[in-house]
Amino acid sequence: MRHRTVGDLMTTSVVKVRQDTGFKEIAKLLAEYDITAVPVVDDDERVVGVVSEADLLRKEAAQLDPAGLLPTLRPGPDDRAKAEATTAEGLMNGPAVTARPQWTAVEAAQVMERHHVKRLPVVDEADRLVGLVSRADLLRVFLRGDSAIREEISGEVLLHTLGVAPGAITVRVVGGRVSLKGTVERRSLVPVVVRLCQSVDGVVDVSAELHHHLDDTSEAPGPEASRRAGLAT
Repeated sequence: MRHRTVGDLMTTSVVKVRQDTGFKEIAKLLAEYDITAVPVVDDDERVVGVVSEADLLRKEAAQLDPAGLLPTLRPGPDDRAKAEATTAEGLMNGPAVTARPQWTAVEAAQVMERHHVKRLPVVDEADRLVGLVSRADLLRVFLRGDSAIREEISGEVLLHTLGVAPGAITVRVVGGRVSLKGTVERRSLVPVVVRLCQSVDGVVDVSAELHHHLDDTSEAPGPEASRRAGLAT
């Protein structure tokens, strides 16, 4: 089984800024390229932080209301420093949360969820910027066609990985939802089949109606095992 990696999904043409890039230049880049954040790199192309729209808006929010109708915000020291910053170095959030090209989409999605970020700069072993992966990029795995998903489950998962005989399990895929019907040799294989099918790129859900010949999940032999033992004596 081969999962699509961050390297497969990421954007390689990344808009980036230096630590000394000015506030207005950053705002211009965000508007020009219709993006919401840019990675900040040093002279060796190593990622040191990220500047987002939210970071720029702190300066606007810190301004006095011209009409004098709104209460004045009292930001903490960190927010006040960002509101007063004029370059990427002062505006950015750092150190940056990054991803590696070899990560799976699942790994990248978990890091995004854990750190509450919408995108991850992708870096190599030397922490140099090589790409950018966003939530939208990760969702591309769900654009896989049903036929491709069915072929991978039937061939890679069932036949090559688990050794299930062709035709023993019928695989149906509609809109990324997988349904399995058939029989496996041992009961312990049932959850393994389901788990591996769930891990296939593009799968939304798995439902299984799977039977077994041998119950190997309990100490006491099941009816089928007893019957076979009786035939063997």
